[in-house]
Amino acid sequence: MKHNKTPNTQAPELPAEVRPGQSIELLKELHILTRDAKLNQDSRRKLKQVYHLVNFIEPLLNDVRAEKGTVSLVDHGAGKSYLGFILYDLFFKTLDDASHIYGIETREELVAKSTELAARLGFEHMSFLPLSVAESTTSDRLPETLDVVTALHACNTATDDAIDFALKKKAKHMVLVPCCQAEVATVLRKNKGKDLGKSALTEIWRHPIHTREFGSQVTNVLRCLQLEAHGYQVTVTELVGWEHSMKNELIVATYKNLPRRRPSERLQEVLSTLGLEEMGQRFYASQAERAESEAAVSTDI
Repeated sequence: MKHNKTPNTQAPELPAEVRPGQSIELLKELHILTRDAKLNQDSRRKLKQVYHLVNFIEPLLNDVRAEKGTVSLVDHGAGKSYLGFILYDLFFKTLDDASHIYGIETREELVAKSTELAARLGFEHMSFLPLSVAESTTSDRLPETLDVVTALHACNTATDDAIDFALKKKAKHMVLVPCCQAEVATVLRKNKGKDLGKSALTEIWRHPIHTREFGSQVTNVLRCLQLEAHGYQVTVTELVGWEHSMKNELIVATYKNLPRRRPSERLQEVLSTLGLEEMGQRFYASQAERAESEAAVSTDI
């Protein structure tokens, strides 16, 4: 006796890491899920990393929406826009307002691909612009003010440009994962033979490998002081799940209108002590506080 087999029309069982309501098509397009809706080890790690960042960012988005009713986010150096798409899928797509995500990326082919994917998924409040971070600061394709700015592994000075962008756009929140920045190390190397060379401090960066490492550390210290010198509350932590990356430092800044004088003075002191005065145009305080702190430092010297 023959039995007719009923074809299995059930959808494949999804991995436990996939959250309810997430777009399976999106996760496949981002190569997080395989064609048969499975996770491999690499994609599981990648998804864990993105979720970890979302856990930091989502409360900031809720904070802005509670205050304004809408929220705008700019993701600098967006690349394939993993973070932007996951944020939109988990948070923005359920909103019935004018909230918007902007992805900024210099590679036009990635911008075109992300634009096409957003249209296909119906992510209407998501835009991608083929601009550098510096160009985006003056672009009329972005609003005059923005709420949240993210920059993940924006290489070299692009993280500093993202901070400059966020300050000029009066962003309430910044989420930064700094990448390599050789500029400070170059200036340290150039100036250690001058009068500063008499200081024992230069032993910290006498050897080239130490110059690079110390330069990277000082760069992030200066970034934090710069943000504090503009009234931001700054938290620095480590990204869980990014242990195999040398760049796993996370800087979260929230504008609180905090006192600016002390961090402005400290910013100028660090620049002066390490012979980095020429970096003052990049790591700057507000104009009034900068003038006052520069005067204070010159009086102390």
